[in-house]
Amino acid sequence: MHLSLNKYLNTYEEAAPLAVFRLFFGLMMFGSILRFWSKGWIEKLYILPKFHFSYAGFEWVKPLGNFTYLIFIICAISALLVAVGFKYRLAIITFFLSFTYIELMDKTTYLNHYYFISILSFLMIFLPAAVYFSFDAKKDTKKAFQKVPKWTIDSIKLLLSIVYIYAGLAKINSDWLLRAMPLKIWLPSKYDLPFLGDLMQQDWMHYFFSWSGMLYDLCIPFLLLWRKTRFFAFILVIIFHVLTRVLFPIGMFPYVMIVSALIFFSPQVHHQILEKISVWFKIKKAQFDNQRLLFYKPKKRKILHLAVSAFFVIQLLMPWRYLLYPGELFWTEEGYRFSWRVMLMEKSGYAQFKVIDAKTGNRFYVDNADFLTPFQEKQMSFQPDFIIQYAHYLAEYFRKDGHKNIEIYVDSYVALNGRKSTPYIDPEKNLLEYTNSFKHKTFILPFNDEIKGL
Repeated sequence: MHLSLNKYLNTYEEAAPLAVFRLFFGLMMFGSILRFWSKGWIEKLYILPKFHFSYAGFEWVKPLGNFTYLIFIICAISALLVAVGFKYRLAIITFFLSFTYIELMDKTTYLNHYYFISILSFLMIFLPAAVYFSFDAKKDTKKAFQKVPKWTIDSIKLLLSIVYIYAGLAKINSDWLLRAMPLKIWLPSKYDLPFLGDLMQQDWMHYFFSWSGMLYDLCIPFLLLWRKTRFFAFILVIIFHVLTRVLFPIGMFPYVMIVSALIFFSPQVHHQILEKISVWFKIKKAQFDNQRLLFYKPKKRKILHLAVSAFFVIQLLMPWRYLLYPGELFWTEEGYRFSWRVMLMEKSGYAQFKVIDAKTGNRFYVDNADFLTPFQEKQMSFQPDFIIQYAHYLAEYFRKDGHKNIEIYVDSYVALNGRKSTPYIDPEKNLLEYTNSFKHKTFILPFNDEIKGL
């Protein structure tokens, strides 16, 4: 076993796949930032809101007023520098920090693919993605290598496989497979799509999408890894992600996944891609073909192996942390984020907060629109950590306004995957007695149903 591992770690492969991945990744991230800015989302999501929902442990990460635009500028420039491979190490670190800061500013905007970009960019810090076909390699021939350790390329394949397989495992549940939920709710609204509109109304189509989506996620990494099925698998990747982009508003993520799947192809395919790019931009690709192998010094090599190994251990274990909590995961959402549970539930809620003076008994109700944007209120209404955080914010606000002996209660109702709306938070619990932590939230009322599966 030790000999096999050591042999693998000393196996080398063409660096072209890393170069292509770096180039496309950087360009797509640059385009994503420009798209985000052009739609006015920076102002809408980060500048205008009076209050921002923070992640536990990252309460210090806040929007910086109009200086928030500067973070996006830094992120966009660093993405472009990553693409061309100029000062790559500094560029990818800057991109990771700025992009992750943006995502941590308000968890209202949490999406699985934003998390994917953060951890992928973190992984790329440890990969020699700019030793070939880059400004760094052109400028300093000592940093130019045509071949790199095979594990540096395989690590990206492994991360993509983890995302797909965990997403597939998460779909093995009774709501998704036996009730076709929440697709049965979402798909009929696409009645106006050309050719597909009528099909989206059919019950059998909802089940087809549910089962095929699960099978796709579980099988696609293996189909991409096997040379004989790789081209067919890539066609499936294109069809699947283009279809999801047509049906759901999930931004650039489908295109990112399509481009990322190229990493599974042979180095010869990537050389062909780079040759086309060389022709378009009049670059002498031959100058990078020096046959040099990238050898790491023993100490650096050990550090890289330990860092990347620790990274993957975390990625493999993180999605299972929900097992540490009691109750139904879809109901409590304790351990739901960062687990590749992609578009598995339709949840809507109602939350009416009541502020009470514990001594006098005087009370009044809060108009959430006075403090939250419609999007924030929607997300808050069915997520318990949001509810607790918002309750503490209200308490702080009203104390500054002169109110004393404050207690805060909430009348909350939630509907999950087509079920009737039912009470969600115990209305007799003073929310100020609880803090936003990783502990089980005992103020959540029981889920009077069962969703079988992982």
